[in-house]
Amino acid sequence: MERWRNKVAVVSGASAGIGAACARALAGAGLVVVGLARRQERIEKMRAELPPAEQRRLHARRCDITRESEVLDAFDWAQRELGGVHVLVNNAGIIATTELSGPGNTQAIRDTIETNLMGSVYCIREAFQAMRRQQQQQQQQAEQQELAEGHVIIVNSVAGQQVPNLGPQMPSLNIYPATKFALRAMQEIYRQEFQRHQTHVRVSTISPGIVDTDILPEQIQGVIKPHMPMLRSEDVADAVLWTISTPSNVQVQNITIKPQGEKF
Repeated sequence: MERWRNKVAVVSGASAGIGAACARALAGAGLVVVGLARRQERIEKMRAELPPAEQRRLHARRCDITRESEVLDAFDWAQRELGGVHVLVNNAGIIATTELSGPGNTQAIRDTIETNLMGSVYCIREAFQAMRRQQQQQQQQAEQQELAEGHVIIVNSVAGQQVPNLGPQMPSLNIYPATKFALRAMQEIYRQEFQRHQTHVRVSTISPGIVDTDILPEQIQGVIKPHMPMLRSEDVADAVLWTISTPSNVQVQNITIKPQGEKF
């Protein structure tokens, strides 16, 4: 991890759950972290609870990733104030609990697609362009040195590998698994594009099983929590740290992690 010390990591959905755990873990590992969230005050509160050295490395930015202009502003700020972006943890996501075939569900479906897919498109695009610019600038320098690395981490789900059958007593997962299947395809498209541009930017997916976070609707939490083991957000953050710590010649395609004893 030493090679990432003082490099800049952007984490979307950093106000709670997996995003908050990743922001804390990356700051603890010596990176400068920009946490993006609509609830900026939650990141500020989390920062106040960190050791002083880590507080200085964590920055909170209010950003609704479904709004392209806010994503552009956030990455522009990271470029101007911190010198660029080296790691992206693309984490923000939501679940709609209306039935996919039910009436009056258009807005819930649209919100899920806008957050899980279009928000990812905006963040990954801007992160990659920042990483690419940094590498192009290095190539133009007189001294010949190894190009700076970049790494995009897409936090996905086992629901992007197989649609869970939660049973008739549970609410529908709606369009959520479809967005996660799409993210899995997008990871491979990004990998090919990053290579096509001859960059040193890697892209990896982490697909956790059920994680104990507030992304789970109350209907699901009420049924699953008493009977099903769940991952902690910190377990996913550990996987993020391991992924970026792998040697630069290693392309980690996907890590699947599940809680021991999970039934799905």
